[in-house]
Amino acid sequence: MDLHTMGSSGLKVSALGLGCNNFGGRLDEAGSVKVVHACLDAGVTLFDTADIYGEGRSEEILGRALGARRDDVVVATKFSGGESPYLAGASRKVVMAACEGSLRRLGTDYSDLYYQHFFDPDTPVAETLSALDDLVRAGKVRYVATSNFAGWQIAEAEHVARAAGWSRPIACQSEWSLLRRGIESEVVPACAAYGVGLVPYFPLASGLLTGKYRRGEPPPPGTRLANSALFASWATTAVYDVVDSLDAVAHQYGRSLLQISVGWLAAQPVVPSVLVGATKPEQVVANAEAVSVRLTAEELAAVSDVTAPPPGAFEPARRR
Repeated sequence: MDLHTMGSSGLKVSALGLGCNNFGGRLDEAGSVKVVHACLDAGVTLFDTADIYGEGRSEEILGRALGARRDDVVVATKFSGGESPYLAGASRKVVMAACEGSLRRLGTDYSDLYYQHFFDPDTPVAETLSALDDLVRAGKVRYVATSNFAGWQIAEAEHVARAAGWSRPIACQSEWSLLRRGIESEVVPACAAYGVGLVPYFPLASGLLTGKYRRGEPPPPGTRLANSALFASWATTAVYDVVDSLDAVAHQYGRSLLQISVGWLAAQPVVPSVLVGATKPEQVVANAEAVSVRLTAEELAAVSDVTAPPPGAFEPARRR
C-alpha cells in the first residue's frame, strides 16, 4: 500500500486508514481484532480512534489488538468530545486529563497523532495549543491535529501556533464524500494553503456509496440504515438520484461504486489518507483494493460533474 506524508510534516501514513469508531459498539473485541489484523496484512498503518468511541472501549480494544505491532503503525486518537464538564471542550485541564486517559486505555506511552475532536468556542485557541505543545515536548504526543474545524478555525490555529513557535496542526479530519462536498468551499482550500493533510471520514456516506443499499429495497439486516432511524433518514430520493448517476459512471468505466467513491477522494492532492471503517476482514480487503485504483482525469471529471454541490451550498458537519 502507498504511503503519503501527512501535510507538510514528515509523518508517513497509509493511503487507507482504519476508522475504529465501530470498536466496542457495533463490533465486539473478537471481531475488532480480526479487522485490525486484516488491516496490518493489507499494509494499513493509520488507525484512528477517539476517547468517546465505545465510551473508551475502542481505544482499549485497539491497543490490545495491535500488541507488539504498536510501533509499526500510526495511532491517532482524539479529545474534547466528552459530555462531562471536564471531558468536553479543549481547556488545558481537559487536554491533559484526556491524553493521560487515552494513553492508559491504548496501553502505550505516546500517541502519534492527537486530534482536537471539536472546536471549543469557550477556550482560547492559544490555551489549547500551548497544552498540546507541552504534550509534544513531554513525548506523550508526536503530532497535533484538528477535527471538524471550519476553514477560518484552521487558519487561526495555524497562525497562533506559528507566532508562538508551538507545534502546529498537521492534519484536519472532516466529513467528505461524493454525497457531502460542502467542505470544498473553505476547508479544503485552507488545508491546501497551510500544508495541512485533510483526512476524510464517512467517505462512503455510511454505506450509501458501497452499493449495498438500493432504491425501493429494505436495507440489509444489521446495517446502519436498518438499525438507525437517523442513518435511514439520509437515504433520500435526492441521494439515490446521485447514487444512480454514480453507478452509471462506474459502469461506463468498468469500475465499482466503491472504487470511484474511495478513488476520487484518494486522488485529491490535499488527502494523504482516506479513513474507512470496517466490521469484517473482507471489507478491509475491498477497501484496500479500492484505494489503490488510479482514476484517470476523464473519470475524475465525470465523477465530479455528477456530484458537484450547487453554488453556495452549505452542509453542516455531522457529529463523529
